[in-house]
Amino acid sequence: MITAKGVTRAAVVAAACVALASAASAAVKIETVPVGNTGNTGELSGSGANGHGTDRICGAVGYEYNIGKYEVTAGQYTAFLNAVAGVDTYALYNTDMSNTSYGSGITRSGGGTVGNPYTYSVATAFTNRPVNHVSWGDAARFANWLHNGQPTGDQGLTTTENGSYYLNGATTNEALLAVTRNADWKWAITSEDEWYKAAYYDPATGTYFDYPTSSNTAPGQDMTDVSGNNANYSTAPYASPIDSGKYTTVAGEFQLSDSPYGTFDQGGNVFEWNEAVIGSYRGLRGGSFVSSDDHLRAANRDYDNPANGDTCFGFRVSEVPEPATMGLLALAGLGMLMRRRSVRG
Repeated sequence: MITAKGVTRAAVVAAACVALASAASAAVKIETVPVGNTGNTGELSGSGANGHGTDRICGAVGYEYNIGKYEVTAGQYTAFLNAVAGVDTYALYNTDMSNTSYGSGITRSGGGTVGNPYTYSVATAFTNRPVNHVSWGDAARFANWLHNGQPTGDQGLTTTENGSYYLNGATTNEALLAVTRNADWKWAITSEDEWYKAAYYDPATGTYFDYPTSSNTAPGQDMTDVSGNNANYSTAPYASPIDSGKYTTVAGEFQLSDSPYGTFDQGGNVFEWNEAVIGSYRGLRGGSFVSSDDHLRAANRDYDNPANGDTCFGFRVSEVPEPATMGLLALAGLGMLMRRRSVRG
């Protein structure tokens, strides 16, 4: 049957279904915190600062931005998979994600074809834990999806392959090392400076903490301690997992253990990819549930192959502030400082 405007009823129904699916997949909400204080100076990180990795001045950012308050969660990544990975052209799903001990609790069903697409679900206990087993390329495709408005469809230039990054099928280490952030980005994997500033910089003093828990003392591991300065990492003797057999902890689990800007879990839980190119590798920051407290320190610049999706690799995203909110960042920063002084005495 043809409608008055020459469009088949079947096409109208199909378009409505696509619109509904797109609206459903667009339910992902990334909670962010503003980072202002532009023009701050950086500091030395790396082996020259008694840490690890090539020396670099880190943390200076000359623009305002928002950063994820938490690591990207398994629930958010599952919505991404359901939107664009029915066929999963570029292997955004890692079968190790299904593990409910060291994984993300994300399972997959279906045949991975147009007629029988993959569908994904996440165990309730893992919805708000960080996704892991993700490569740098996976993280970049998630950022592109956010940039493009969380569309539904095959992995292509309008969904995952262009946006904040031009990937167009890049999956090898060499190809992913050549990828750079586009000038018109909206969402992105954090740059090393964005990550470092949000984790360690104290705008009240203009100096940097050693740990991303607003402390110069190594964190503890106590999930019930409300006094602050705790994180999910490994100590000697080996003390993981610390949450009922699960290696990752729920986002924001450690109360009053946030950074000066209000981010959580930038120390421990999972290593977080950043945009740095360190030799033939991409940068990682913050340590994880399998690493010692040393990897939580500001001085440590870790790295790995960008195509590698290890058990302890996750990520966090940055966002360009909406124009209407730009003028509020200074007030938000002032309010945050006043709150922190009140809480920490």
